[in-house]
Amino acid sequence: MRNKLVVLAIVVASCFAYTKLMARVGSGSPPPDAPLEQQADLIRVYKSERRMVLLRGDAPISTYRISLGTAADAGPKQREGDERTPEGRYEIDWRNPKSMAYLSLHISYPNPDDRRNAEAGGFPAGGDIMIHGLPNGWGLFGNVHHLWDWTDGCVAVTNSEMRDIWARVPNHTPIEIMP
Repeated sequence: MRNKLVVLAIVVASCFAYTKLMARVGSGSPPPDAPLEQQADLIRVYKSERRMVLLRGDAPISTYRISLGTAADAGPKQREGDERTPEGRYEIDWRNPKSMAYLSLHISYPNPDDRRNAEAGGFPAGGDIMIHGLPNGWGLFGNVHHLWDWTDGCVAVTNSEMRDIWARVPNHTPIEIMP
């Protein structure tokens, strides 16, 4: 029994070290922008369906299965650390090609109402809500990540999907996150 616990501890420590190392290595080179006619002008996230749609005009141009925050079904994000995914209208306000997850697009949470509501409850609103791929170095798990919600409030897709999203979503694209 003791040997099994030692092996388990070594495996857990190795996975942790691997994740930290790969986070420093980064995502690699982001893809080039898609042609303008293939770029989205709106992102819609349907939390209850675990689905994200890129739209151009009223026409869907891509649909993705997503994973959300571990407490996403408990309602909209209310404060830092609640592991909920926000609800409302935001925008993609910056991008990080060197994030600890494979590429990432920042969602402009918290807005002034989110901040005011969190502070009224005596909490910080939080931030760093992103659309991102899998943690660097774990991309081989691909679609397995859909089996459960595992983020701290972000919207997660596979790495190949994230490359597509990165190319199709310019900064300042609005995003609507629905219950």
